[in-house]
Amino acid sequence: MTQSENPGALHAAPPPPHVRDASGHLDTDFVTRVEEALDTRDAAVVRELAGNLHEADMGDLLEMLRDDDRVLLIQLLGEEFDFAALTETEEPVRAQVLDALPDGDVVEGIGELESDDAVYLLEDMEQEEQEKILAQLPNVDQVQIKRALEFPEDSAGRIVQTDFIAVPPFWTVGQVIDHLRSSKDLPDSFYELYVVDPGFRLLGAVALDRLLRTKRSKKISKIMEETRHSVLVTDDQEDVARLFERYNLVSVAVTDTSERLVGIVTVDDIVDVIQEEAEEDMLAMAGVGDEEISDSVLEIAKSRISWLSVNVFTAIFAAFVISIFSATIEQMVALAVLMPIVASMGGNSGTQTMAVTVRAIATQELNRRNILRVLRRELLVGIINGVGLGVLIGAIAGGWFLNPELGVVIGSAVLINSICAGLFGLLVPMGLEKIGVDPAIASSVFVTTITDVVGFFTFLFLAAWWFGLPF
Repeated sequence: MTQSENPGALHAAPPPPHVRDASGHLDTDFVTRVEEALDTRDAAVVRELAGNLHEADMGDLLEMLRDDDRVLLIQLLGEEFDFAALTETEEPVRAQVLDALPDGDVVEGIGELESDDAVYLLEDMEQEEQEKILAQLPNVDQVQIKRALEFPEDSAGRIVQTDFIAVPPFWTVGQVIDHLRSSKDLPDSFYELYVVDPGFRLLGAVALDRLLRTKRSKKISKIMEETRHSVLVTDDQEDVARLFERYNLVSVAVTDTSERLVGIVTVDDIVDVIQEEAEEDMLAMAGVGDEEISDSVLEIAKSRISWLSVNVFTAIFAAFVISIFSATIEQMVALAVLMPIVASMGGNSGTQTMAVTVRAIATQELNRRNILRVLRRELLVGIINGVGLGVLIGAIAGGWFLNPELGVVIGSAVLINSICAGLFGLLVPMGLEKIGVDPAIASSVFVTTITDVVGFFTFLFLAAWWFGLPF
């Protein structure tokens, strides 16, 4: 927007700096200028700086501002604020903004969104607040959004976009093109046209490029392709994402159980799904849960303490194993010094195998046909790494305590624990997945405990046996 286009901005600041710096983060100078404009409530400068931001940039800006400044920014931007920016923010920020804005502004903003974005904003609201907002939307939007909210969380129905183009098979290419030119209710962007019968059951699809290259007299039924990749509204969004990845799709049709077309899922939504699922698995493997950087101290503490509590009991179990060999340790203090090395090497090896296994399970690459091959591979890796690390650590320990026999003992313990780490790093996630427990969440606790216990027991038992020490 130039000054000539906005008379109210004649006194505005110079053109804004780059929105993002070389590393991809919001430019600090830009954010500072926005905050200064908000402090003086200068709507003209705010619009000059942030009026034309992409929704992703606006989402990041909202996250960096103070709570009160977020609402003020939206109010000063007025019609220039796109509510789609709220889909780019973390949940705590989104909830705070929606709670603070007047219901009328929320209704107006949500009403302008595509159906999948509207569902995204509404699904985390309390039931009462949802109903209040929905009641003020146009009937058509109400029906579409309510229907999507009835589908299971994380299903294709929750990210379905109900703005699409469907045509009958008996239309000609010319009729379709004329329809596209004259219709005022088309999606903002589309890549395919979907062909349906009178019952709105999906018959096929026509790519936009093929439509434009075909003569006007050709019937749609002659150029449509049978839809090979459609999904049900109840399909898990992670399975839908895998379909996009496998077949390099841009969009996919979504049908109900009667094969009636209800909408489409597009690649921009799937990118978000892939990111969310990857973040979820990564946080779950650390026992963190669904944590956001903008969460409060109490929320973060609550999300982390559950698995830390489990770790208390697993640590006590490991300590109990050590206590069995207390007399052995009293006779050779060097054992107490070296024990953490054995446990640490096993834990790291187990974590490596576990991470690869959890990913293979999530992407469905690990199955009955290749499990034995993968198991054999992990055992061989454990042996090779165990021998190499065992020789290295054994040499260091033997030289450190001037006791070559102690080096042999710890080297053997490292080898055994490395093999066990590879074995259980594979079997534990698979076993948890088999009984219906998310391996990303629970694997690390069990694998770490097993490698600690095996490492401590093996090292202390071998030392007691080799040196003839008491148990």
